[in-house]
Amino acid sequence: MEMSIRVGIVGYGNLGRGVEMAIKQNPDMELTAVFSRRPVDQVASSQNIVHISEVEKYADLVDVMILCGGSATDLPEQGPMLAALFHTVDSFDTHAKIPEYFDQVDAAARKGGKVSVISTGWDPGLFSLNRLLAEAILPEGKEYTFWGKGVSQGHSDAIRRIDGVRSGVQYTIPVEAAVNKVRSGDNPELATREKHNRVCYLVAEPGADLARIEEEIKTMPNYFADYNTEVHFISEEEMSRDHSTMPHGGTVLRSGKTGTNSTQIIEFGLKLDSNPEFTASVLVAYARAVYKYSNEGHVGAKTVFDIPFGYLSPKSPEQLRQELL
Repeated sequence: MEMSIRVGIVGYGNLGRGVEMAIKQNPDMELTAVFSRRPVDQVASSQNIVHISEVEKYADLVDVMILCGGSATDLPEQGPMLAALFHTVDSFDTHAKIPEYFDQVDAAARKGGKVSVISTGWDPGLFSLNRLLAEAILPEGKEYTFWGKGVSQGHSDAIRRIDGVRSGVQYTIPVEAAVNKVRSGDNPELATREKHNRVCYLVAEPGADLARIEEEIKTMPNYFADYNTEVHFISEEEMSRDHSTMPHGGTVLRSGKTGTNSTQIIEFGLKLDSNPEFTASVLVAYARAVYKYSNEGHVGAKTVFDIPFGYLSPKSPEQLRQELL
């Protein structure tokens, strides 16, 4: 692409820093500014840091805004607000609330004449695409998604927001016996808690009510209530020593029948050293797609189901046909 896509980042946590690194790997993009709720002098970065209160001044200076806040409280507020001002991409991942969030962002984006891709990353995102593809190809079958073993950013963010929690990390662990049943073609009926366990490690504030914190986590709807969940309170030293990296991954499987009685299994998997860096790379690719889509006159909220794959690439359609088809 001849023009450089001017990108803004909202939020400068693990995901925001991952987006910053991903932009450097894409020559057709440049980072205009990082927008933060923290005082500018408290954000350690060589980039142009701007307080979020100044974001409207950049309406003509940013082509696509990548929203890197959490799904629990940040994106429900920031998504619709910023969609009215900018073309946006986000990774809203509270699956049960995606239809509601889509409607809110869609209304704001249409009012502002903008395009917003919501809920992209690897799940929702790449895994969503693979679920759709497998279901379309094997209509007589069952779909299974297993996450982990790894750190869930959304779930970790949710536990860190509980009163009395200083820091925390949550691991999603697939139940191996369940995965093996699916791979064998058994097509088992699996309840939510039969597929995954969730394990939380927390550093509590001095004097915090540990029993209350544990109960609040285990009963949290959309995050932990439907799972077998363990909560462990540890020291800051243990947290720093044992839980400072952010690996993740997972598998989408669909087991189905074709013809008279042929068993067919489709499997797509990811093994990630860094969950936020990989998610950031997906967001950046969709930022390019948003830029192309908006230039064609589209408006409103979109999901990964609406965006042609070719729009993710900086290559021309001719190059893609020659090199990758």
